[in-house]
Amino acid sequence: MFAAIYQSIYNQYKHFLSDSNPRIVPVQDLKIVDSSTIGLFSDVLKGAGRNPLNGKKKGGIKMHTMINALEDVPCLVRFSSAATHDHTFLKDLDLKKGSFLVFEKGYVDYQQYHNWTLDDIYFVTRQKENAVYQSLEEFPIGDHIHSGVLKDERIEIMKDKQTFALRRVAFYHAEQDRVYEFISNNFELPADKIAEIYKQRWQIETLFKLLKQNFPLKYFLGDNQNAIEIQIWVSLIMLVIQRKAKRKWAFSNMMSVIRYHLMTYIDLFKFLKKPDGHWIDLNNINQKQLSLFQT
Repeated sequence: MFAAIYQSIYNQYKHFLSDSNPRIVPVQDLKIVDSSTIGLFSDVLKGAGRNPLNGKKKGGIKMHTMINALEDVPCLVRFSSAATHDHTFLKDLDLKKGSFLVFEKGYVDYQQYHNWTLDDIYFVTRQKENAVYQSLEEFPIGDHIHSGVLKDERIEIMKDKQTFALRRVAFYHAEQDRVYEFISNNFELPADKIAEIYKQRWQIETLFKLLKQNFPLKYFLGDNQNAIEIQIWVSLIMLVIQRKAKRKWAFSNMMSVIRYHLMTYIDLFKFLKKPDGHWIDLNNINQKQLSLFQT
């Protein structure tokens, strides 16, 4: 039920979230994928790694998430045990032709990369350090390309007796004094645009940081999988409400005031816009109770 409520709220307000975002993204229809593991004090869901020498490892739930780069809130969420490999989430994605996807190197799945190429879906990720590849062709780097681009080439990777053709871009980050190696199935964009797309991945890291710092996701009110997922869905619902509210609210303050009005009939967004307004103006008794879904 809480998952359905979140999806309804997201569908209702996603265009507002996108239109009100001043950020400029390097390509249209850019999606960002990542996962975050939330540690549990019980073994309701299997934790990652081996059991420690001094006892049993803690349980953990993994939140697999996809966001639209212009919305900053999840458009798709799946839960699994912390021990589940990230790349399994890629099969759940419903992507339109021509869309772009960016994710970190833990999602490596060359067969999925090939399937996306056949469907005209593009991705950008980092190359794994132990990847074995053969360089087939090196592309010239024009003067208009960012000076950080060191190499732009077509490579071939062998996996399970299959060969996959990909693009490899080596980029030097001067501030960090570090070379990043990106791979993609898009050969049309300029090389520096590939690096810029990957840079957008920090948005989803910021989302996870927000959730963990401002919502009580360390201590759960139940000890079963459903109770844990409900608490996470409620946190995501609060995130959308905070984005939609026209007045800037700190998460902790917003949660506190809403908690006191869970059983009152008021227009939630009117209240968040002007919490000191006249009670008659905020009254919602003659309207639908779930006014979250009204424009």
